[in-house]
Amino acid sequence: MIAARSRLLPVLLAVLAGPLSAQGSANVPLDDPRLPLVEFLIIRGSIQDPSPMHRPFRRADLVASLERADSTPASDSTLVRTLLAQYRDLDATNRYAAGVRGGFQATTTDRYRDLMHPVGSGGIYPYADVLLEGVFGPVVAVSRPAIEPRVTDDPDWPGRTDLTVAGRMVEAYLGFQFKTWGRFWFGQFDQNWGPINFFAVPLSNFSYPRNYFGLDVGSKNVRLMAQVAKLRDETDSLGQVISRYHFMHRLGIQFSPRWYAALWETTVWSGVGRGVEGTFINPAGLLLLSNQYGEGDNGNIIVGTDVSWRVAKRATIQLQLALDDLQIQSIDDSTSYPNRWAFTITGFGALGKRMSWQALYSQASNLAFRTANPSDNFEDAGVGLGRGFPDMDYLSLSVSIPVMNQWMISPDAVFQRQGPSRITDPAPTDPGIIRVTPGFLSQPIEYGYRLGVTFSGRQGPFDIQGSGGLYHVDNEGNIVGVSSTRFEGKIQALLRIGKRGPLK
Repeated sequence: MIAARSRLLPVLLAVLAGPLSAQGSANVPLDDPRLPLVEFLIIRGSIQDPSPMHRPFRRADLVASLERADSTPASDSTLVRTLLAQYRDLDATNRYAAGVRGGFQATTTDRYRDLMHPVGSGGIYPYADVLLEGVFGPVVAVSRPAIEPRVTDDPDWPGRTDLTVAGRMVEAYLGFQFKTWGRFWFGQFDQNWGPINFFAVPLSNFSYPRNYFGLDVGSKNVRLMAQVAKLRDETDSLGQVISRYHFMHRLGIQFSPRWYAALWETTVWSGVGRGVEGTFINPAGLLLLSNQYGEGDNGNIIVGTDVSWRVAKRATIQLQLALDDLQIQSIDDSTSYPNRWAFTITGFGALGKRMSWQALYSQASNLAFRTANPSDNFEDAGVGLGRGFPDMDYLSLSVSIPVMNQWMISPDAVFQRQGPSRITDPAPTDPGIIRVTPGFLSQPIEYGYRLGVTFSGRQGPFDIQGSGGLYHVDNEGNIVGVSSTRFEGKIQALLRIGKRGPLK
């Protein structure tokens, strides 16, 4: 047996020699201050989206899109060349990047990632992070620890809140990338599986990143993605530890330069003594057949679809539709739950020669992301995995304006309605309560309005990002008659030093 294996190893290495000769590439992180400029080019149709309705994308894939656009002169060609020069990797097979950033964060609300659900009064906090990145042929290793005292006041922070100085891993992952068919990776980084510039349903950067083991395989036009994570344990009323897990997979097809579509599923399963179960982590399986429509394993499943259609040369429509359950029967089979759903539809495109526009509407039903067993809700440590809140809708209009090919300025107007339901609430089980549970927008409704601006950019050694505006709310906190008008905003300003080069 040992001799057979020793003969097999050279054969296996020879087979993998071609794919392993690929040069790896790190992700473009979602907090990169230049990313809004990239999204601006995608929205205008000036470059092809490197990874439709899925973020982050790899730096090498972005560079390929920018290089294709650079070959065709257009009104955005100067910005394309500027970004191409900044994102292009070194040609060295083995290379490194290292850097340090330091500065401050200032915010009017403790909830940092969603200004339309402000909590607390915020403050001014120091911030620092260190980037360590290495590429060794097809292997990519990235680590970015940060000292971020602000997080201990954030209601969406899942870690310790009893510290004066707190830290977190902004990015920490190890990837194996293959030239012809994809990659494997393990670690954590912000992700968003859905339309541009809004929190997606299956997974988004509303929550802080957690560790996943993932794969991304296929050709340029057909991609299968899957990833699984261990969520934080919970404890039941008997003191027993409930283990919780999250899995999601997605098959995306680029039918033509104008049409893209994907089918996806996501699930949370939990229980005393439960582990990673094969029926729930099969990338090529159907989760619905692992649950109530097939094998009967106990878990909460959402199925969805993503569609992107370039209607005209410079206008695109994107849709994400998620169905949690349709007419699930209650315990005594005498009533049924209201349907559970969520969706986002957005349109965007070029506005004149130097601007872009985006209009977006999103909705989540009252019982979306929730079940009768709260351990199967789509949340981790009380924070939504994708969407942060059920029972709401959101309408926004924005315009984006690049300044000096270094800055993005985006004025916006937002209207939001929010019911009192929360993602940690269990779905009702009493037939009497189920009968009177509304499908959408329970009472009383909070009404929020915003007129503001978002800005981001890199100028020399400085990275600056922020958002702020006039915020008015009626029935604040879902309390009838409570209203206020105030400024809500945040800013992060950092000084950056760093170096990159080949490894010898």
